Amino acid sequence: MSHSSISLAVQLGRLRLANPILVASGTFGYAREMASWVDLKRLGGILPKTVTLLPRPGNPPPRTCETAAGMLNSIGLDNDGIEVFIQKQMPYLASLGTAIVVSIAGKNHQEFVDLAARLEGVPGVSALELNVSCPNVSGGVDFGIDPKACEKVVAGVRMACTLPILAKLTPNVTNVAEIAKGAEQGGADAVSLINTCLGLAVNWRTRRPILGNVLGGLSGPAIKPIALRMVYQAARAVQIPVVGIGGIATIDDVMEFLVAGATAVQIGTANFYSPTCTLQILDTLPAALAELGAGKVQDVVGTLQI
Repeated sequence: MSHSSISLAVQLGRLRLANPILVASGTFGYAREMASWVDLKRLGGILPKTVTLLPRPGNPPPRTCETAAGMLNSIGLDNDGIEVFIQKQMPYLASLGTAIVVSIAGKNHQEFVDLAARLEGVPGVSALELNVSCPNVSGGVDFGIDPKACEKVVAGVRMACTLPILAKLTPNVTNVAEIAKGAEQGGADAVSLINTCLGLAVNWRTRRPILGNVLGGLSGPAIKPIALRMVYQAARAVQIPVVGIGGIATIDDVMEFLVAGATAVQIGTANFYSPTCTLQILDTLPAALAELGAGKVQDVVGTLQI
């Protein structure tokens, strides 16, 4: 099979992407920072850093630290609020020629609804990702740890706008499949998982935590087995597509997530130490699919043999 004949396009409910390689929220900033490294239009999609209704200063520093096979972050959703985002960031993002999936976070149900309504009709917005799973803010995971709460917030956003909806789920639960079902019942087009795992780093000599907010979210290769497990469980529990996130840095990582049940992936921490890894993955994806005799991405999704 010719590599050029392989289709990389994927469908996440009502959202169609040119390919399954996206960059996770918070890891590309608002994309300007990465434009000199990456041909942004080649990406399947970009998720800018999460935006909230009002400006947020974020958590006290230090906000990041390196750990074994990963990193901890406690940024705390630092952003200028939805109005500044729409006025100053979206015009540039809309010009990039790829899907822009806007990540939103609310302190309560109504804030999610208000954010969705405000983004309806904004040029360049392709879809919304509901960040119901941030471990670094008070109440950040409230809507992601209870299936009914997740269902309610997704349903509220669905009523407020016509945009495709992805619900980003937390790994800090005992049964992620039940949360995924709640998102599906609320009307989500897809679920994204996982967000970071809650962690702690300490300086034993000073007997102090390293992060200013004490706890932070662990990301990077260290969480990949957890992410793979949860993607597998969620994909078996719901009929909607799953987007895999967690420790993805190479074509092998991507293929593992696809086989486990993900229709698309988001690359996060790897962007910090290998800014061009997304393009390297895209360059090798057709050959990897061809190796399995696949003519399109969907041919390999969820084909793990148990």
